[in-house]
Amino acid sequence: MTPETQKQEHRQTIHGRVLGLDYGSKTVGVAVSDPLRLTAQGVEIIRRKSENKLRQTLARICELASRYQAETIVLGFPRNMNATIGERAEAVLAFGRMLKKRSLLPVVLWDERLTTVAADRIMDETGVRDHKAYVDEIAAMLILQGYLDRLNAGLPVPGGIEDEDTAD
Repeated sequence: MTPETQKQEHRQTIHGRVLGLDYGSKTVGVAVSDPLRLTAQGVEIIRRKSENKLRQTLARICELASRYQAETIVLGFPRNMNATIGERAEAVLAFGRMLKKRSLLPVVLWDERLTTVAADRIMDETGVRDHKAYVDEIAAMLILQGYLDRLNAGLPVPGGIEDEDTAD
């Protein structure tokens, strides 16, 4: 089977969209793929009053996953620059486990190193002045687009959150 045939076969088996998330201490940027899983579009930024108040955040993500008929959730995973897992990444892992349990969807961890830097650069280049208003949504789009690009190139993508090896 040629690589082009594999890509065509892969695209024919795609059914649902993918939701991309940039999880932060007070916000979650949300993006969604198109039905063909080619591009990522920003959806919204979910804001909460406290880092530990997750019930409404999880409910909103599940509502968006249902609305967009998402079959997978890609969650940005903030590894340290040396690829180790720090405190922030541990919080994302815990959130990902809760999200998987609540949504019943596969949750894939995606390396998000430097996505916020890239999002800031994009806003600078396009003249956006209020970076705080958009940075999480753009970061979610970058996380999701990275996943989609790898998926569409026929390259292996990480498994679900239960498969993640968290050893340093």
